[in-house]
Amino acid sequence: MYNINEKRVLEEFFQLVQIPCSTLKEREIADILTEKLTALGGTVHEDNAGETLGGNAGNLIADFAGTVDNSPCIMLTAHMDCVEPCHGIKPILENGVIRSDGTTILGSDDKAGVVAILEALRQIKENNIPHGPLQVVFTIAEEGGVNGSRVLESRFLHADYGYTLDTHGSPGVISFKAPGKNQLHFRIQGKTAHAGVAPEKGINAIMTAAKVLAEAPQGRIDEETTCNLGKINGGTANNVVPEFCDIHYETRSRDKKKLDSITEKVINAVKKAEEYGCKVTVELKKDYDPYTIDMENKGVKIVKKAMENMSIEPHFEESGGGSDANQFNSYGIPTVVLGVGMTDCHTVQETILEKDLYDSARLALGIITEAMNV
Repeated sequence: MYNINEKRVLEEFFQLVQIPCSTLKEREIADILTEKLTALGGTVHEDNAGETLGGNAGNLIADFAGTVDNSPCIMLTAHMDCVEPCHGIKPILENGVIRSDGTTILGSDDKAGVVAILEALRQIKENNIPHGPLQVVFTIAEEGGVNGSRVLESRFLHADYGYTLDTHGSPGVISFKAPGKNQLHFRIQGKTAHAGVAPEKGINAIMTAAKVLAEAPQGRIDEETTCNLGKINGGTANNVVPEFCDIHYETRSRDKKKLDSITEKVINAVKKAEEYGCKVTVELKKDYDPYTIDMENKGVKIVKKAMENMSIEPHFEESGGGSDANQFNSYGIPTVVLGVGMTDCHTVQETILEKDLYDSARLALGIITEAMNV
């Protein structure tokens, strides 16, 4: 078992969740975390991701020198931003469960990961625990597309193995495989006309969209591939034949070839609108690629050993969603995602068990400690 200061973890969690940190408005929390990381001995760099994305703060990358030689560099990551509503959070602890007052989210996604990392750093500093070199990365704009890590200045990264503390499930969950995701924006351009006087002179872009979308792939394609028509809008008035229709799709798969294939099928289906006299424009945005971490990877063995020492049974999971780990894997750092206990996140019913909060900190400390022994 790895010793932590539970009282301090709880107090810091309560402190951090009460700081408003909407996506691309992370300035206040970034300044506080920079101060904390610096006080713990880290050399902190803030990149230009905020400027790139139109936000007011960048990603934080903190380096901590190792105290022993020949030990791999471990990277621990969490994100700073929260979904709405995250202003005026009032955390409540009752019967071992932490929740908000019901008017806001709680913010355990992802302050649970942040405080776990901070407590692990304090323990190695206060107790002179031997360790190899460490990197801590706190990202911006994870919510809504993991954009902060997408534009992170990866030249500052040099870790051998990474751990993103940011998924559902109690400590013990290890997400070793996750899908890639593409976003598609189509515009179907028809022809306007007066709906009462001369509808036959128009080309109804919305009706054309309905025809092609009825044949487009949708929903679960197979066990690792999905696609979703998420938003559609068009037209200007009821008495005007709509000349445009915007369609927003996403495609996901844990297999890159399948991701490319389903994306192409969606594009081809929507482009059939051209057969009805419409023009079609396609905007494709790749959010992130899929990744798979081999079970024999040393980084996996490190976290498994830490869990074993905590009498926690590892639960390996293939995720249906993306995270910062997708981007870190694309930068060449094999990174898994770890459960921190968040439940019903992105809702005002969000909770986390007090025990999971503490065990996440113990696990972060265990990873740092076991990296020298595996």
